Amino acid sequence: MAKQDYYETLGAARDASAEDLKKAFRKAALKYHPDRNPGDKEAERKFKECAEAYEVLSDPDRRARYDRYGPEGVSGSRQSHFTGTEDIFAHFADIFGNGFFQDLMGGRGGPRQGAHRRVQIELTFEEVLHGVEQTIEITRNEVCSECDGSGAKRGTGPATCPYCHGYGQVQQRRGMFVMRQTCPNCRGAGQVIQDPCAKCSGSGLETRPAKVAIRVPPGIADGQRLVARGEGDAGEHHAPRGDLYCEVRVKPHPIFTRDGDDLVCETPITYTQAALGAEIEVPTLEGKARLQIPRGTQSGRVFRMAGKGFPVLSGRGRGHELVRIVVDVPRSLTDEQEKLLRRLAELEAVNVTPRRKSFLDKARKYFNGD
Repeated sequence: MAKQDYYETLGAARDASAEDLKKAFRKAALKYHPDRNPGDKEAERKFKECAEAYEVLSDPDRRARYDRYGPEGVSGSRQSHFTGTEDIFAHFADIFGNGFFQDLMGGRGGPRQGAHRRVQIELTFEEVLHGVEQTIEITRNEVCSECDGSGAKRGTGPATCPYCHGYGQVQQRRGMFVMRQTCPNCRGAGQVIQDPCAKCSGSGLETRPAKVAIRVPPGIADGQRLVARGEGDAGEHHAPRGDLYCEVRVKPHPIFTRDGDDLVCETPITYTQAALGAEIEVPTLEGKARLQIPRGTQSGRVFRMAGKGFPVLSGRGRGHELVRIVVDVPRSLTDEQEKLLRRLAELEAVNVTPRRKSFLDKARKYFNGD
């Protein structure tokens, strides 16, 4: 199956500017949004394709590779795998803007929904393991405490818009057709403020600090986004609030790294432990655990400790802890240690291991030109 042409998907020219691409994506998102096409799986598929196309073309480096090599030029680069409509809106919250949902519902006028806010939250590995409720402080628009959101000076109220006579829309006749549009004077509210509130200058909103509790589920990964519905800016004249989009940043751990749902730990052991075998103590995010090291363990070998990783965010169970063994060569030796190692070296010169003997034979033939 041929891969989609990103420009064709968005309905944009190949020389389109960044702003033109943004407009094309917004237009396509309105056309294929699931709320406008309930139950239409084809529209939902096209909606996701538009998001994928814009994600590539909005990045100058990835767009350049796509223009030069086509889909294969970006197939190996970082791509978002959107899980659904909400994930797409979280990813492109700043693209759609406050008027998107009014346009989605048919372009109705009236007070505008509050703006969305975007914040970052930092988590530790331990918080990712167990999940956490984190209270964050933000500054956002709230309903004006002086006029209670009306925008009018205390003791007064809004007046009927003289331009549209309170309808919120005006109409223009063009030949046989009558065109309706949102009133430019009152922006569809049907009312205007003649004596504005001094505190909010007639907007009905004021900026205030706020605390928001964010519930972070176990297993979330760095770069993923959470959305707190209705925790963004207050809307004009009591219109719905915007949302708060939280981007997760996981702080590096001094011991562990992460690979998907697995936890990775590099653990040093001594030469004698590797050669003779040993039971060692390894760290986990929930304390210490014992790990059996068999005889002859090679540096770089990885042992899996089942169920010691992160919870699977989208399902049940947990990942594993992967313990990578590194044989630690001592930088300094005591006289007794050096004596023993020299004796071992003498023995090894006679009793060469099969693996080492094979390597030495190959090296000898290579240098002798055999």
